[in-house]
Amino acid sequence: MYQVHIIYQIILDSIQTITSLPSEFNFLRKIERLIADRKAMYFDKNQLDWAMGELLAYGTLLQEGYNVRLSGQDVERGTFSHRHAVIKSENAEEEIVLLNRIKPGDQGNFSVYNSLLSEYGVMGFDYGYAMASPNTLTLWEAQFGDFSNGAQIMLDQYISSAEDKWKLQNGLVLLLPHGYEGQGAEHSSARMERYLQLCAKDNMFVANCTTPANMFHILRRQMKTKYRKPLVIFTPKSLLRHPQAVSSKEEFMKGSFQPLILDETVTPSEIKSVVFCSGKFYYDLYKAREEKGREDVALIRLEQLFPLPVNEIEAAIAQFENAKDIVWAQEEPRNMGAWSFLLLQLPNAQRFRPATRRYYGAPAAGSAIRFQRRHQQVIDYVFDPTQDNFIRKPKK
Repeated sequence: MYQVHIIYQIILDSIQTITSLPSEFNFLRKIERLIADRKAMYFDKNQLDWAMGELLAYGTLLQEGYNVRLSGQDVERGTFSHRHAVIKSENAEEEIVLLNRIKPGDQGNFSVYNSLLSEYGVMGFDYGYAMASPNTLTLWEAQFGDFSNGAQIMLDQYISSAEDKWKLQNGLVLLLPHGYEGQGAEHSSARMERYLQLCAKDNMFVANCTTPANMFHILRRQMKTKYRKPLVIFTPKSLLRHPQAVSSKEEFMKGSFQPLILDETVTPSEIKSVVFCSGKFYYDLYKAREEKGREDVALIRLEQLFPLPVNEIEAAIAQFENAKDIVWAQEEPRNMGAWSFLLLQLPNAQRFRPATRRYYGAPAAGSAIRFQRRHQQVIDYVFDPTQDNFIRKPKK
């Protein structure tokens, strides 16, 4: 596994720049609070959130001579108002990019563009840009993950298959917001199953990270490897401000990307049920486990979906000798998400007990009440095999 070693100084230089406002400008108090909060995350609390993980990945790469290009719909601020890669002065509304002020004249260039609403056109341009400039971390972000369906031709004809057809390498990164939070059918799923169906012969990386540090390391890995592969990351929405979705500075400096995150909070000999999950759903399950007082359940996070870390998964299961119940838990319906992919890629997946929504044509319910009921049914079944949500209960 590729190890990313981070120099303390380049992280500190990045932090000092992105947590300080230029004195020659006046800024709105909201911006001043935002930057002050980021400074406190690092120097006082030692709890860095998702935006800090992403910005530090860019800042450290810039100092190592790489360029970074980010485009998409509302990416300067971020659709969920988390990134603020571009800030404006209060009086003249002059645009200021703090990442370009780390070491002026002695660093790469950070370019960020709010693009037009053409996923096909913009992703196609960025694919060509990444090919022409392999030492630029080129990223395209969807406003919501399923908006990428407007660029399906690029995904099928180029991103997934260009290396197989033409021996062309490309390191384009797709950031696709994904997660079931009651926003309806069109804003919940990034259609994970479609990307996983295109995966074969190590043609791309697909990840669904749960920590800012892992996001930091996977973005850096994309440039530090000696080859180029497309990287699809299912990025969070609610986790951007989730109090548990934080990482310490030590995890940035000493760690590396983890394709699988084990449960360090449990005693292996006491575990009766091992639950594998991915992305934001982990935090829902963690909360439910705490509320239920279930110390006999281990929650293991699958951070990299492709290439699937088969050996790590098998080793994780082997730790729990007394566990008779192995679960795959996902928010998505049974015919969506990663379950079908795991059945093809993981030899022992047949023995897993899948906890999912039922089969549906739409990714999520439009009704908030119906959404919550379906979501809770999956969580209940994770912790209690008798609560199978596929068995319809007679109406009273």
